[in-house]
Amino acid sequence: SEYQQQTRIPFASQDKVSVPASGPEMSEPQLPVAPVVMSKLSAKAPEFYPSGYNQNFNQSFADSSFEDRYDGYLTLAEYVQDFLNHLTEQPGCFDTEIEQFAETLNGWITADEALQEIVELIYQQATSVPNFSYMGARLCNYLSQHLTISPQSGNFRQLLLQRCRTEYENRDEATKGDETTQKQFHAFVLFLAELYLNLEIKGTKGQVMRAEILQEGLRELLNALFSNPVDSNLICAVKLLKLTGSVLEDAWKEKGKNDMDEMIQRIENVVLDANCSRDVKHMLLKLVELRASNWGRVHGTSSHTEATPENDPNYFMNEPTFYTSDGVPFTAADPDYQEKYQELLEREDLFPDYEENGTDLSGPGD
Repeated sequence: SEYQQQTRIPFASQDKVSVPASGPEMSEPQLPVAPVVMSKLSAKAPEFYPSGYNQNFNQSFADSSFEDRYDGYLTLAEYVQDFLNHLTEQPGCFDTEIEQFAETLNGWITADEALQEIVELIYQQATSVPNFSYMGARLCNYLSQHLTISPQSGNFRQLLLQRCRTEYENRDEATKGDETTQKQFHAFVLFLAELYLNLEIKGTKGQVMRAEILQEGLRELLNALFSNPVDSNLICAVKLLKLTGSVLEDAWKEKGKNDMDEMIQRIENVVLDANCSRDVKHMLLKLVELRASNWGRVHGTSSHTEATPENDPNYFMNEPTFYTSDGVPFTAADPDYQEKYQELLEREDLFPDYEENGTDLSGPGD
């Protein structure tokens, strides 16, 4: 660089050191003296920000003053979207920054439309950004308990459930739609599953409960997926049951219902009759085995045996989730797992951007 060139001793001067050959009055060698260089750097220069750094967001959250916390944002939507992107890139900051985020919203939201806009932004992030459904569900749970505004149109949780109901009512059409429609619907299904696991409802006696309406909704979503047994719908159903199967069955059993037995029977019928791929049928059979082992909560006596898909019904549940170059998650349960996995190995990029985006490859929901 120019600065290095200015401070380097010229090679020519290094050759001009004069040393007498001999004699009692031999003097010390005259070493060259590096020239004094005046730096062009200024102590008053502005701070350096790396590419992609959002100065507005970090300054607003670092400021302890409530009034200045959302300075630099023109609209509430910009502020919320920036926080959602921040959570996507750094999910570990949730616990340290969520309280301040909710407090800021309480000071900013004054109209029904603003609350509905927040619900829509969170819903879109949770159903369009890979691996954000779990974080989105946690965020929804916190805001449902800490946002103080409760307009006539409904509080945060009520508006959120209304938004989910819009997608829920189109379930039959969505399962028969084109690839894009089905993909969006499947993202909604898995987000609803995360909401069921994370959304806390207080009972009449103060006890913490899960939303029963979501429990019933997931059952009907499973019915819709099995009613159109193409590969993509069946894969979504398998992921849904791996995520919530044990919790759903426990809840149904408490009510004396045998809904899970009915689901397993539908799966067995699909394996026998449906025109789906062999790999998907294998996934379904493994899910039946997983349920037979009490969803992996009961282990066999041969604990020293290496787990394989043949001897461990919980095998696929224990596998990590990987991501393609497009950010699409996949696990060993996916039919084209070997092909995608080999592609990642060839790219020598098995865990892309793990440190940068904070993606938890084995977190809840895998």
